[in-house]
Amino acid sequence: MRPELAAKYDVRVPRYTSYPTAPHFSPAIGAERYAEGLDELPPDMPLSLYLHILYCAEMCWFCACNVKITKQYAPVADYLEYLWREIDMIAGLVPDGMRARHIHFGGGTPTILTPADFTATVERLRERFHFAADAEVAVELDPRTTDRDYVRAMAACGVTRASMGVQDFDPAVQEAINRIQPYDITARVFDWLREEGVTEINMDLIYGLPRQTVPGVVETIDKAVGLAPRRIALFGYAHVPWMKKHQTLIHESELPGIEERWRQYEAAAARLGEAGYVAIGLDHFARADDELALALAGRRLHRNFQGYTTDEAPALIGLGASGIGSLPQGYVANQPEVHRYKDAIRAGHPATARGIAVGDDDRLRRALIERLMCDMAVDIGAVCRDFDADPGQFAEEMAALAPMEADGLLVREGMRIRMTEDGRPLVRAACAAFDRYLKAGETRHSKAV
Repeated sequence: MRPELAAKYDVRVPRYTSYPTAPHFSPAIGAERYAEGLDELPPDMPLSLYLHILYCAEMCWFCACNVKITKQYAPVADYLEYLWREIDMIAGLVPDGMRARHIHFGGGTPTILTPADFTATVERLRERFHFAADAEVAVELDPRTTDRDYVRAMAACGVTRASMGVQDFDPAVQEAINRIQPYDITARVFDWLREEGVTEINMDLIYGLPRQTVPGVVETIDKAVGLAPRRIALFGYAHVPWMKKHQTLIHESELPGIEERWRQYEAAAARLGEAGYVAIGLDHFARADDELALALAGRRLHRNFQGYTTDEAPALIGLGASGIGSLPQGYVANQPEVHRYKDAIRAGHPATARGIAVGDDDRLRRALIERLMCDMAVDIGAVCRDFDADPGQFAEEMAALAPMEADGLLVREGMRIRMTEDGRPLVRAACAAFDRYLKAGETRHSKAV
């Protein structure tokens, strides 16, 4: 892409893991409304579960997640007691018979738990919720805090997928982001997982980090490919020190500029393509025979708070401090502060802090945005027919995309939109045209490039 276009579209837009997006949630949706929404779920509706393990052993300076740092296990064990109580509470509010098809442990660092506590948590989930026979159980793990016993516990509990944080293999970059993780440690955990039968392995990488260069990013890609993960997520670093104070520890003078970031992304994506990985949406890559790639080919790909997914469940229950979920009625998010989260659980009600109800217009726009994010194309007329809506109502939004078309980033054909390969990394900017909540100049989102 030409440098001037990278600069032109270097605007802050949502990642569209939901619509409406999280900054527009409000305290108007609280514990009572959430409990009512859970009670209204049909018993035969598929269900997904997300558990947020809040704690990490140390702070990675690039991190934008909700985490707390501890060197002691006591705070982790105490938090886990409240998480178990929340599991019991929410399971009591959900109609009997609902089956969980996707279970995801995120964080924070789920591997900060002891193997025994991880096992106890999975067993509690299985006791309180029904797991589908083919349920995917996925765990985000940090190779630095993962030992062989933990991997054995994961396998014994039925974990089917591990998602491994790496970011970059260059020691200089690791030093700049306070995440020292030698290649050998990562490779060792890959071996353990495969030896224990957990063969569906994802890897997370980031471009745009301090001290990164195009050759260095390509070298990281080559090392990652050598480990043969099934999926690779390639995220652009979001530098938001006004929101995440620890990011002030990153020297801005060491961050790559817009053009350099763009070259890093293009080089990494090209290398992954050469290695046989299929580009999935904005920032994921998968082996051609992976379920994610098959879902893309069959136009069955979806997007939720965990990113691109094959999960089709209309109900996602978020558990833990800052756990975020979705129901047919709307979205909810738990208290992010651990003391407030504990206060709510101690009081015997859901820890819901905020949320948003979705109406017919929201559902229609969400469907348009999801198809564009997933397929890099959307037929507005076809989506509107599914919602018994008039596609003509989006004439203004279509007109707003004219500059991107003129710049060769997308193609408009009647009421159809198709991103070009140059436009793929800027798909969020195209989606923003359909976002009736987004205000120009908002700083709460990451940059499009």
